[in-house]
Amino acid sequence: MKLIIQIPCYNEAETLEIALNDLPKHIDGIDEIEYLIINDGSADNTVEVAKRWGVHYIVNLRRNKGLAYGFMAGIDACLRHGADIIVNTDADNQYVADDIELLVRPIIEGRSDIVIGARPIDETEHFSPLKKKLQHFGSWVVQKASNSDIPDAPSGFRAYSRDAAMRLNVTNDYTYTLETIVQAGRNKIAQTSVPIRTNGELRPSRLFNSMMGYVKKSMVTILRAYLMYQPLKTFSLLAIIPFIVGLGVIIRYLVYVSMGNSAGHVQSLILGCTLLIMGFISLMIALIGDLLAKNRKILEDIEYHTRKMDYDGVNNKDGYKKENNL
Repeated sequence: MKLIIQIPCYNEAETLEIALNDLPKHIDGIDEIEYLIINDGSADNTVEVAKRWGVHYIVNLRRNKGLAYGFMAGIDACLRHGADIIVNTDADNQYVADDIELLVRPIIEGRSDIVIGARPIDETEHFSPLKKKLQHFGSWVVQKASNSDIPDAPSGFRAYSRDAAMRLNVTNDYTYTLETIVQAGRNKIAQTSVPIRTNGELRPSRLFNSMMGYVKKSMVTILRAYLMYQPLKTFSLLAIIPFIVGLGVIIRYLVYVSMGNSAGHVQSLILGCTLLIMGFISLMIALIGDLLAKNRKILEDIEYHTRKMDYDGVNNKDGYKKENNL
């Protein structure tokens, strides 16, 4: 069984070697461990540091394309190089590398396809009280949207089985962490969480410039992912409100008509009809969204099988053999 540990990098020359030095060289149940970095348009000597250290693979992006794009580029490269398990960690050595064994163990034992490291958020000293509360709130929202119990959704310390990695689809430009959990939960991919440790802060986070920016982008990402997989439920709930209110207003108007006192209440009829139309339109949007979601599921299945043939074809040419459990 082959494990590839990937590290997204953007100007990480000062911290990358520290993170690489801590990576495990052996894990029980793993036959081979290799290392890969994604150079996301770095302007410093990140690549030189990686080459000097002896990283096996380097994915070079000519310009900075963001964490989500870099993550998927790394996943693609890992699969093409025959990874059975892929671990993603950070170049700033935020996570304790010895805990990689905790991440891969449920996959090795066949208990899960995705394992996400849960940081001790409340005990992390460099997290402000506001950030701790927002981390918990964001994870709670993701739990509801994904129908999962992942306690630390923004954590980038995670492991994927080969099959789960081939099913990943990230559509936003911000981050992969939230969307992939919602996607896995809605597609019923086995995912779990394990408690992990963190190291002291070597540099400030580069994922967001301000706390409000982080909150806004995270909420938009979660909402967008949820709408992609649950449009019928979402828009149906939105349709109920104007429909019920509109129906109530019209019933009120009909009561006045039956009492022979309809004069002066035509506005109620107009308002009620408008609300009913709004509810009907929302319901039509829900049905169209549901059809698009079903079509998306078909396209994801096609993409999965296409990837499977592509990656397995590359590996077979290299003499790589693997048994797939679907």
